[in-house]
Amino acid sequence: MPAAPATTLLGLPAPLALTAFFALALVLSVVAKLWLASRQMRHVARHADAVPAAFAGKVSPAAHRKAAAYTIARGRFGLLELAAATVVLLGWTLLGGLDWLNRLLFEALGGGMLQQLVLVGAFVAIGSLIDLPFTLYQTFVVEERFGFNKMTLALWAGDLLKSVAVGVVIGLPILALMLWLMGAAGRYWWLWAWAVWMGFNLLLLVVYPTFIAPLFNKFQPLADETLKARVTALMQRCGFSAKGLYVMDGSRRSAHANAYFTGFGAAKRVVFYDTLLAKLSPGEVDAVLAHELGHFRHGHIPKRIATMFALSLVGFALLGWLSTQGWFYLGLGVRPNMAAPNDALALLLYLLVLPVFGFFAGPLSAGLSRRHEFEADAYAVAQTSGADLSQALLKLYEDNASTLTPDPVYARFYYSHPPAAERLARMAPA
Repeated sequence: MPAAPATTLLGLPAPLALTAFFALALVLSVVAKLWLASRQMRHVARHADAVPAAFAGKVSPAAHRKAAAYTIARGRFGLLELAAATVVLLGWTLLGGLDWLNRLLFEALGGGMLQQLVLVGAFVAIGSLIDLPFTLYQTFVVEERFGFNKMTLALWAGDLLKSVAVGVVIGLPILALMLWLMGAAGRYWWLWAWAVWMGFNLLLLVVYPTFIAPLFNKFQPLADETLKARVTALMQRCGFSAKGLYVMDGSRRSAHANAYFTGFGAAKRVVFYDTLLAKLSPGEVDAVLAHELGHFRHGHIPKRIATMFALSLVGFALLGWLSTQGWFYLGLGVRPNMAAPNDALALLLYLLVLPVFGFFAGPLSAGLSRRHEFEADAYAVAQTSGADLSQALLKLYEDNASTLTPDPVYARFYYSHPPAAERLARMAPA
């Protein structure tokens, strides 16, 4: 049972102090998001009719205007999502939605493991239903309007059913194990739970490309022997090996193009979207692949995994402490169970409020990611042709309707990849 509420600084009851702190953080984060989004849309709109000088002759005015319109449309839709998400968050927490759901299920099922699993399942189901209209609008209105959506309703529904099935088969056992550890592993349950969670994530890196991804897309071995020879030679030159080279039927769902590495250790594989191979020359494909190899050469992947391990350890430790504090529940609109476990409640509340406070650390993560992208670009230029990489990036920016004129403040806050002008400027011959 959680500890009784205590008083805090200035004599405020701890629950009231948490309520005020959470409300303040939420208001500040929403205001910041609104300010950043408005800056981005205004900045892009002001520059929509003139291709930047650095891209003159390389990007058509029509493509530039399309990218601006796409960015603004996504921004406006994002404001609607923000408003809805804020209302839903308040509904679950301070307005008592999670408390009501917990009480309803407690009366129906008692306070055992089944009730906790059903609580999490019902929470996820309700949240998914609320998100459903936004997902449909994003796919079949926004993406469709700009020519990116290739999905049919049947394919979308099939993906949804598969996702639910995968979530139940994989997510339910790991959730049950986590809840069991929270209740049975003693004071330091969070350390055991962290170890299990990290092991699960590492296992997923191996299992996902082989067993899960093929449920949603077809992966065919790269059939172009000339391109395969070029790619293989590049990887050998860079001291990199992969289990296979595959082409994914990304065009079934979207016109966006991409390439990526997946898997871990001996299970690594290189995946090209079919849309990417249709748009880039062999030299440009080499350059894009070399960029991805640059991430491995500089150790970005292990560094990110290590960072995830460290941050998640801190996160689990914090959850372990908060779950024993009565004010944590009461301050967020939930009455803790007095004679039954509160593990699922603690987990859900933690997952609800963590993004509010984590938002303010976003620029640090984005800045580190941009630095990694610059390092990977430099490696690609050293291994292949800088001109090919520049041309490939321009094609990908145009293909994905990425704006060439983002607001600088917005980009510094959100962008995990540097703006196009910055990336291409560093690739230009000295």
